[in-house]
Amino acid sequence: MDLGDLRDRVEAVKAQIGRVVLGQEGAVELMLVSLLSRGHTLLEGMPGTAKTLLANTFAASLDLQFQRVQFTPDLMPGDVLGTNLFDFQSHEFRLIRGPIFTQILLADEINRTPPKTQASLLQAMQEREVTIDGVTHGLGDGFMVVATQNPIEHEGTYPLPEAQLDRFLVKIRVDYPSRDAEIQMAHTHGNRAGTADTTELAVEPLADLEWIMAARAAVAELRIGDEVIEYVVDLVRGTRESTSLSVGASPRSINMLCVASRALATLRGRDYVLPDDVKELVEPVLGHRVVLAPGAELEGLSTSRELERITEQVEAPR
Repeated sequence: MDLGDLRDRVEAVKAQIGRVVLGQEGAVELMLVSLLSRGHTLLEGMPGTAKTLLANTFAASLDLQFQRVQFTPDLMPGDVLGTNLFDFQSHEFRLIRGPIFTQILLADEINRTPPKTQASLLQAMQEREVTIDGVTHGLGDGFMVVATQNPIEHEGTYPLPEAQLDRFLVKIRVDYPSRDAEIQMAHTHGNRAGTADTTELAVEPLADLEWIMAARAAVAELRIGDEVIEYVVDLVRGTRESTSLSVGASPRSINMLCVASRALATLRGRDYVLPDDVKELVEPVLGHRVVLAPGAELEGLSTSRELERITEQVEAPR
């Protein structure tokens, strides 16, 4: 795939999403990085910051099957995966497929459901297949989870365990937009109380699975120099050596940071990775894979500040 054509298509997708979800350009770019890296995305933000609208518009911009599941405390694994029911006409069990049998799954407010239901996504996110009553079913190459969660509500929520967080390529903090973006938002969406449907907003699919697979192949072939790979390794190892972190990033994080850096370079029309690409992705790729030490938390430190310190401390290749 020609990198110029790839970038033009990506810019068209970004522009369409930006017309609906205002002031979240950084989040959109990271979601595209995740898509081209064959990863999954966790959106975290305050209520009313358009996390669900962002996920809906992102899915509508791609010609892929889409399902949304509202995660609640009483949601069961079978509600997500599906179940086998006995068919009295054929006298055999028949699989009633759950919403996970799709290409883009929106797991809305994923931290509102108990760990048992959260865990039902683990196999799907890692291996892109699910096992129901001992039979394994593939989900296909297009399968991607886009999950949302609220960082401030604790009552009735179940924080995602480290093993589940590690399945997400990026965790994106959806912040409040700028004043200008909010003014434009009022002009665009201020004529309705609810969220507009993407069809009302004339959102059209601009990329299909064939194009996405070709773009992923281009990302996988992108050059990344030995010195940049060593830089990635040193950054990840630096999280394990930090006294402010009780859990550092896993070896899997090295692969995740490399592929995400390749995807970011591709989005920007380059056929090589710069150390700046890696630096830009340290927080979204590693931030949810490390755990702050209790003492550091009491001192008011944060994982973001510690990762920033490690990035400053590890010398980048020239």
